[in-house]
Amino acid sequence: MAALSAGQLLCWAALYYGFSSFVLPMQRAMGWSKPAMMGAFTLGLAVWGATTYAAGAAIDHGRGRAVMTLGAALAGVGFLVWSLAASLPLLYAAWALLGAAMAMTLYEPAFNVLTKRFPAQYREGITTLTLVGGFASTLSFPAIAALLAWLDWRGALAAIGALLLLGVAPLHAWALKGTPTADTPKRAHDAADDATLHEALRERSFWLLTATFTLYSFAVAALWAHIMPAFAAKGLPEATALAVVVWFGPAQVAGRFAFLVFGRWVSVRALGLIVLAGMPAALAIFALAEGTASLILFALLFGLANGLVTIVRGNLVPEYFGREHVGRIGGAMSAIALLSRAAAPLMTAWLLLALPGYRELLLGLAAVGVAAVLAFVFAKPPQAKGQ
Repeated sequence: MAALSAGQLLCWAALYYGFSSFVLPMQRAMGWSKPAMMGAFTLGLAVWGATTYAAGAAIDHGRGRAVMTLGAALAGVGFLVWSLAASLPLLYAAWALLGAAMAMTLYEPAFNVLTKRFPAQYREGITTLTLVGGFASTLSFPAIAALLAWLDWRGALAAIGALLLLGVAPLHAWALKGTPTADTPKRAHDAADDATLHEALRERSFWLLTATFTLYSFAVAALWAHIMPAFAAKGLPEATALAVVVWFGPAQVAGRFAFLVFGRWVSVRALGLIVLAGMPAALAIFALAEGTASLILFALLFGLANGLVTIVRGNLVPEYFGREHVGRIGGAMSAIALLSRAAAPLMTAWLLLALPGYRELLLGLAAVGVAAVLAFVFAKPPQAKGQ
């Protein structure tokens, strides 16, 4: 758990949160347009979506160690290629590699590995993993800012690549060695009660949950890709932006810690309704905020919601459809949602050309979040077999 948690912290900080910090330095150095750069991130997210089912299926077949170790190594290679990018095609090639690495390292495969190894305690494992991973955004923005000041953007990328290749990949290989053993005997009827992917695809709840996380993923991915430029559009210096975004991590961790302590008294579905509603509220506050206090309120509310929605997502698939085929079902659901996440940075970059500014874009993303809440309201658990 400690090794996987450290790996999640570093992989999320580098692979997902890091891109926005490099947008302006790359634009100043290379003269690339914002839509062209967002296209590389979009490609990475698309590859993430396209490969996540294959990663989940491999984990279902007992190859979790290989998936997560090779994923971290591939992430390191991707950052090294990115550091050498002198043209847009090479930037896009780097992000194709990084997209595959995200499918093999970020929460989904780690959750699936934990669910397979500890079927009676996977809820606690997922919560513990996300408690540490919640600090990824807090680590990412100031750490990359320090690397940029010290090494310039190419050197910063190379340093991150070396850490992933030489640090995280061996850590995953060490942590997941040996043959997984379940912590409790599995009752004979458990596997029979679990839905297959084919059965899940026939359930209305599968498609409503997929719609929920597709819409949520679009709004959140758009925010992460544009967050630093959005602060700049408000006329705020980078120091102020960093003073706000560092609150994301503590808010995420506070919410997850509260769930660890009190979660047994709250159903996952009730929690989902609450936290999904927090995202559009936070985006609306960010759109309309003028002062630092309002921006910190946005950061706290968004961090709280974004931290807990990860727990909701990790627990809903085994709760709704069982554990036997969690990799395939979760992978199929994530693949669809991640394609929406992939489209978000580029689509919103083009939208900005037609909209007056970031305020209107953020309000539009808040409306997308409201639609996600409505889809979740109607996603009732499917009936068990034989009922």
